[in-house]
Amino acid sequence: MPKMPKCTSLASLALTAGLLAILLSSCGGPGSGGNNQQVTDVDMIVKMDHGDYWKTTKLGAEVAAKEYNVRLNFLAPENENDVEGQIRLMEESIERRPDAIILAASDYEALGQVTDRTSYYDIPVVSMDSEVASTKVKTFVGTNNYEAGQKAAERLVELTGPDSEIGIINFVKGARNANQREEGFLDYIARFPGVRVVDIQYCGSDETLAYTLTAEMLERFPDLDGIVSLSAESSIGAGRAVDELGYGGKVKMIAFDNPPEMLELLQEEKVQAMVVQNPFNNGYMAVAAAVQAARGEKLEDRIPTDTKLIDLNNMLWPENQKLLFPFVK
Repeated sequence: MPKMPKCTSLASLALTAGLLAILLSSCGGPGSGGNNQQVTDVDMIVKMDHGDYWKTTKLGAEVAAKEYNVRLNFLAPENENDVEGQIRLMEESIERRPDAIILAASDYEALGQVTDRTSYYDIPVVSMDSEVASTKVKTFVGTNNYEAGQKAAERLVELTGPDSEIGIINFVKGARNANQREEGFLDYIARFPGVRVVDIQYCGSDETLAYTLTAEMLERFPDLDGIVSLSAESSIGAGRAVDELGYGGKVKMIAFDNPPEMLELLQEEKVQAMVVQNPFNNGYMAVAAAVQAARGEKLEDRIPTDTKLIDLNNMLWPENQKLLFPFVK
């Protein structure tokens, strides 16, 4: 497939997606007509306060907040590794007594106890993006991370063949979604006796560390055939290492999420595919679920949002443009 001009193609597609998001945010949904509704106070506590993924999540949440007459308080530590900081944010939220809390837990076990405490004050909790070890959560909104890991493994084995060496750059050890993606990936790989996972590293959602770990992996395993990176930040660092060290196209790479750096490498065929989530939907649906929970309405145990495996062959499909080029502030 011929490559498209970067500046023109990316800019025009981003503009198209931006206009779609603006139109969506201006349309009234089932919860519109906020002037006639009681305001619902919702705290949304996510893993960190930067990155396109969380900016897009926030945008979706803000659109839902407008429609459902929600006063949204978006909170996050500076770093995804700051588990204690996220626990403090939960404690402060509980003290404020919002009508509901949305939590994207940085650590599955560590956030469990403070999440349990919300039940003492009848504050419903909606888990989003990554789960938490608490029976008090009303529902989970987000990706089937195990399935997403399997999608990445399936494509990487197609690219490297059934006799190959593969490395994994994961993000935060202990985060439920990180564990599930890795588990799904490894379970799929286990079907192929000739495929060997030679190394697994955790970058703590630090792009610079992901670069260093990838560079070291490429040096230690000169016969490496493929790399999978399981988050946006790990993908940025790993992708830069593969590119700058001259392994682009030689070592096949599957990335997660869709930071701009990965889109460029995808066009240059230095990254072969990306597993892309829908953070806008995560934010939107989590706020909608929080409103229902605050009203005492029953929710399904899980509200899944899909992932898509996007490559050069399908990146220009209209439904994929909205995922690849979200309008973020």
